[in-house]
Amino acid sequence: MVSKRLSREAGHRRKFLAIIDDTPECERAVAYASHRAKNTGGGVVLLYVIEPGDFQHWLGVEKIMREEAIAAASAALDGSARKVRETIGIEPEMVVREGKPAEQIHQLIEDDQDIAILVLAAGAGKEGPGPLVTSIAGKGAAFPIPVTVVPQNLSDEDLESLA
Repeated sequence: MVSKRLSREAGHRRKFLAIIDDTPECERAVAYASHRAKNTGGGVVLLYVIEPGDFQHWLGVEKIMREEAIAAASAALDGSARKVRETIGIEPEMVVREGKPAEQIHQLIEDDQDIAILVLAAGAGKEGPGPLVTSIAGKGAAFPIPVTVVPQNLSDEDLESLA
């Protein structure tokens, strides 16, 4: 169960959450979420989740690996945010979390009661739609808010007309 969404109350606005990762389709999710946010007077939140990795080395190595992961996350978020600013003209919120992606998405949704829609993009490759889309496709482990799944192969014009 998710806490009550506040996005329709005075002083709040609906936010669209897009996940930044290394998949080629994440750019499509960001573009759609940003267009929807602009067209509806909302906001966009970009989340990068640093997955738990092999950080359990010697203390010095663990610290360096974590710093490198945070730097990579910041660079990815900065690049996506710059595109949003330049093409859409809105300022996105950027969040970095560490943990399992689905858990961190759920936690951010719980923490920010203005997030009302999760936007994911489905990959068009033979590997399948992607891990997050796959996780909601046939299971009861769905996210606690509506999820919009954007096909990776939509053009910019198509995204704009649909948003």
